[in-house]
Amino acid sequence: MVFSSNVFLFLFLPLFLIVYYLLPFKGRSAWILAGSYALYSWWRLDFLWLLVAVTVVAYWFGLVLDRQPDGSQRRWTLTAAIVLNLGALGYFKYANFGVESFNAITQTLGFQPFAWAPVLLPIGLSFFIFHAISYIVDVYRREEPPTRNLLDFAAFIALFPHLIAGPVLKYNLLADQFRHRTHTLEGFSYGATRFMTGFAKKVLIADSIAPLVTAAFNQPNPTLADSWLGALAYTLQLYFDFSGYSDMAIGLAAMMGFKFPENFNHPYISRSITEFWRRWHMSLSSWLREYLYISLGGNRRGRFRTYLNLWLTMVLGGLWHGANWTFVLWGMWHGSILAVERRMKEAKLWKPSPAWLTIPGTMILVILGWVMFRADNVPEAFRMYAGMVGLNGVGLSDTLAWQIRPSVIVTMLLAAVLVYVAPVWGNRVGDAGSRFLRPRVVMVATVALLPLFVLAVMKLSAQSYTPFLYFQF
Repeated sequence: MVFSSNVFLFLFLPLFLIVYYLLPFKGRSAWILAGSYALYSWWRLDFLWLLVAVTVVAYWFGLVLDRQPDGSQRRWTLTAAIVLNLGALGYFKYANFGVESFNAITQTLGFQPFAWAPVLLPIGLSFFIFHAISYIVDVYRREEPPTRNLLDFAAFIALFPHLIAGPVLKYNLLADQFRHRTHTLEGFSYGATRFMTGFAKKVLIADSIAPLVTAAFNQPNPTLADSWLGALAYTLQLYFDFSGYSDMAIGLAAMMGFKFPENFNHPYISRSITEFWRRWHMSLSSWLREYLYISLGGNRRGRFRTYLNLWLTMVLGGLWHGANWTFVLWGMWHGSILAVERRMKEAKLWKPSPAWLTIPGTMILVILGWVMFRADNVPEAFRMYAGMVGLNGVGLSDTLAWQIRPSVIVTMLLAAVLVYVAPVWGNRVGDAGSRFLRPRVVMVATVALLPLFVLAVMKLSAQSYTPFLYFQF
């Protein structure tokens, strides 16, 4: 069950919120857990055991780590906990990829392929595994005391606004909120407004652009115009799809009294790839920096090792997105640029440049990366790159032109305007969070959004099912 579905909007969410607010505070964690498990089971009931097992294992290891004194035994306990979690992630997410890669090599050498029954990837696995690992590592580092409340911890891991596609949260961000949180009409209205904003971004913009993206990437020999139009369309689709989902998650949490951190901060106005990763999917960037980059040694082991750690962090971050060489290459692309930018700054070769030069330059690097990220396989990505340099002609091809509707182009132009006008508007009105919490602003924003939300619901009811792009990760 996804947020942008009629069953969620008109059955699950109203029923969940009515019961939630009828219950006393002490009963709400249990209801959150029941509702979240029900939502997860809507996809596959038989995979609920995995979510429960990851939760119980993380909870148990947290208690064990707390009792053990610092030393080798405690490090072995941490290692065992991480191996168990990564083992589950590796089996369900990467086993097919590993066997397919192995078979490709053996068949090239003339051997018979290894027989293998494909493994189904449980939705949300990458996210709830990361939630569990961050909790275990925080307890090991003694940055967070272990929780004694299994119900609250299970409700945190399964909390449905972030269960399927993030944001990636640390337990200590929500631990106090499970013990105490306030519920106000202003907070609920802010949450509803934020949810409707995300819903409109997803359904009216991202889903409207999606057919053009598919058509462009399916071109066997895309021209220069085909390739750049498809790449630009995907750049906008991915941003409005994923940031729309994050808005909906933050809004749902706010309707329940929780405060989630922001996950996007106008990433397409970044002046460098380093800045881009401070603005794009911020919860994942923070997780990778805190639990992977620092664990690899960070910048504590010399200059070369710092560059290598940056590169490895992005490669593994790319692989986290999916079992495909395209994600590995996408991670290598960003890791290499990050290392070069850091080297240039350390060598004092990085000089401030005007925005009109650095923002488009950064966007070109981001778009080139998104082509690899979106492609189904590496050859498809290189077909797009060949088109982007004009190897297959320049003008729009007839096979793509007839599939482009004027409304899609208008939507893309509107989306591009929003990408670059929203930061300016945000700067003019000051702190968006405090502004939105003002009742009058909330009321005005809600009224203004209602027609768009209704239009999005009507469009959703008329179109086919379109899941969020990040659900596949």
